[in-house]
Amino acid sequence: MTTLANQRVAYFNGRIVPEGEVRVSFRDRGFKYGDAVFDMTRTFGHRIFRLKEHIDRFYRSLRYVRIDPGMSPAEMMRLSEEVVQRNLHLIGPEDDYWVGQRVSRGVDPVPGEPASQTGPTVIIECTPLPLRARAHYYRDGIDVVVPSVRRTPPTALSPRAKSHNYLNMIVGEHEAKAINPNAWAVLLDVNGNLAEGIGSNIFLVREGVVHTPSERYVLPGISRAVTIELAASLGSKVVEGDVDLFDAYVADEAFVTSTSFCICPIRSINGNRMGDPTIPGPVTKRLMEAYVAHVGFDWVAQYLRHL
Repeated sequence: MTTLANQRVAYFNGRIVPEGEVRVSFRDRGFKYGDAVFDMTRTFGHRIFRLKEHIDRFYRSLRYVRIDPGMSPAEMMRLSEEVVQRNLHLIGPEDDYWVGQRVSRGVDPVPGEPASQTGPTVIIECTPLPLRARAHYYRDGIDVVVPSVRRTPPTALSPRAKSHNYLNMIVGEHEAKAINPNAWAVLLDVNGNLAEGIGSNIFLVREGVVHTPSERYVLPGISRAVTIELAASLGSKVVEGDVDLFDAYVADEAFVTSTSFCICPIRSINGNRMGDPTIPGPVTKRLMEAYVAHVGFDWVAQYLRHL
């Protein structure tokens, strides 16, 4: 393609095509078994954030599940930049994209028939961030509900690989939303400690100390890493380890980090309000301000202008 399209385009198995032409076989192992991995980052002011770190994590996930994408990390980065550039004319100057890379093991052949596809299925795509739908969280804070469903343990499947096997967290999310349709689900690990939500990590603040679950039981988010770096730069102590519901209920503040949220304050956990009633609390507010300065873009205002 050499001209700008009037619909979003995506990279699909060697070509950049209109999204409507990206058609994955029903025999693709990513569809059949969740035998695929992905990663996501976002743009700030139309610039992709920490693409190298996300692609490095993506390739660790690929290595863990033993899928060869058939291209180098550098080529994956180049194509991700190209896909974003070819789609920027479709969003406004104050909007931004999620940017995703997805690779499945490919299409299962039918015995005795010629293979319809050999090698992996590779997709690079972008989607407008849900700024309007999530704006109220920055004004009101997130209400977290902890479902009965436990996070898949690392002895079964490592949460450090960002795979298409999200059903564990999706079932937990549906349970949480049956209690509160606006809730954000955060699952416990098999030991009864807080783990993570869909695409998000959780932090608690008590007496100025920032606590977050150990990497062993969660996907170590890039936004999580940035937040830990920023907390250290601000002189806040960060403790990674077991964090249970008692810790959550007596915390002064809490917040989630994710690609799209960056940092978003939590108002309550299972109906228990945070000890500091302000939204965001003082430590969370300083971290949010530091994050804005770090990326050089006011994503908090970007969300709030949609209220």
